Amino acid sequence: MELRHLRYFCVVAEELNLTRAAERLHMAQPPLTRQIKQLERHLGAPLFQRHSRGLVLTPPGQFFHEHALQILEKIDVTVTSTRHMARSKHRIFGIGFVPSVFYGQLPLLVRGLRQKDDLELTLAELTTVQQVQALKAGRIDMGFGRLLIDDPEVVQEVLFEEPMMAALPAGHALEGTRPTLAQLAEDHLILFPATPRPSLADMVLGLFRRRGLKVQVAQEANELQTALGLVVSGLGITLVPEQVSRLTRDGIVYAYLADSGITTPIICSRRKGEPPSEVMQAANEILEVLVENRRSGRYP
Repeated sequence: MELRHLRYFCVVAEELNLTRAAERLHMAQPPLTRQIKQLERHLGAPLFQRHSRGLVLTPPGQFFHEHALQILEKIDVTVTSTRHMARSKHRIFGIGFVPSVFYGQLPLLVRGLRQKDDLELTLAELTTVQQVQALKAGRIDMGFGRLLIDDPEVVQEVLFEEPMMAALPAGHALEGTRPTLAQLAEDHLILFPATPRPSLADMVLGLFRRRGLKVQVAQEANELQTALGLVVSGLGITLVPEQVSRLTRDGIVYAYLADSGITTPIICSRRKGEPPSEVMQAANEILEVLVENRRSGRYP
């Protein structure tokens, strides 16, 4: 089996029509049909069901399509990164992050890694789900998020639990108090991010649901800054991780919650089974110091 088999198969799987797939690939249909049949013989499984209206992926075909796309994406990323490295003569290290983790230790990690002269850092704002996909494709080397995701190719480490806080519009009746979730449930709730899910929004909804509290969702926002702007506008309140409170903004106040155990994890994701590079070792050492400082209270 060669790479061309994967590329041919993925185009056919997208079009579900051999004629259109052959046109996209700039080849005749009979050779394409032979390539697909050759691939099916090699795998020992039918990848498509043939119908009068076109093709349908079989369960093995669906499985193979998902993984073939990941393989091709990883190859494309590897080729691009190698060419870029050859031009720049710098090592490349990619970090993915959700916005709500960029107000604490992560900027210090980035600052520490930037001290290396021959290293080029790339930063990508990604949900935890997107980080897992990016790790598997080789687009990033380390991710920071808030969701535990079961994937055999990725290892996740909970660095620490971070308290959740209420973000209230200035002058709110609960300003200056430690509100309970029950009190917050009486107000309108602003959720973020709206998409893609699952996300921090589902974690917040789960906090209320597990306590038997119903909430009125006034608005969903994709961006943290948008959600805070909606709070300032008086459309409702929202829950944010503690480090977001470092972001001072007119018209908004933050309050710790009276309920105990209302926390959200900060999770570091890496590729499983990959020997750590020199850069990864340096990142791990910096991260270990930052996490220990956070746990011991030397860094808010």
